[in-house]
Amino acid sequence: MSALPIEPPQGDGYSWDELFQIWATMDHPEGCKVEIIDGSITVTPSPANQHSSIAFKLLRMLVKGVPEELGVYTTLDVAVPAYGNLYVPDLAVIPEDVVDHTPGHYVAADKVLLAVEVTSPSNARRDRITKLAGYAYGGVPLYLLVDRWAPGGPLVTLFGEPREHTYKTLQTAKFGDPVHLPEPFDLTIDTSVFPVN
Repeated sequence: MSALPIEPPQGDGYSWDELFQIWATMDHPEGCKVEIIDGSITVTPSPANQHSSIAFKLLRMLVKGVPEELGVYTTLDVAVPAYGNLYVPDLAVIPEDVVDHTPGHYVAADKVLLAVEVTSPSNARRDRITKLAGYAYGGVPLYLLVDRWAPGGPLVTLFGEPREHTYKTLQTAKFGDPVHLPEPFDLTIDTSVFPVN
């Protein structure tokens, strides 16, 4: 099963360099996530408590389980210039060496091994469709979507094997069921610790 592909956004006439320059020089509101999505700069307020709790629980599991040469980052900007987007995933697993030796404000998506997004009511569609397509287009091998607001109840979906603008669905689990991250992680995520409401 694969996610539906979508075409790259057409934007509103700004080039990637122009958008990035605006993003880099603007006054970012403290505590907010500022991203470039579909050719527009978006500002999202800090997440709700349960969102933060899930991200922290995942962070703790990943830090304990990833190989030593990998870092788990919470506020690292991930760029897909060819797609015209710059995301701030809730978590990103990237080789420490890449982050240490990449100057500037972002890491290219093809250097990210795992991107994690936890949905909020205001951004669930963006995480399910836009970011899924962007991460796939950028070559992120694994995308973990923790969807607290899924129509049938909270779900965790692991996507992999990116091709163009889509992923293959590797696993879907309800909160409470384990999710296995393949190599280079070989790690099982315990979703039973995630708050439901």
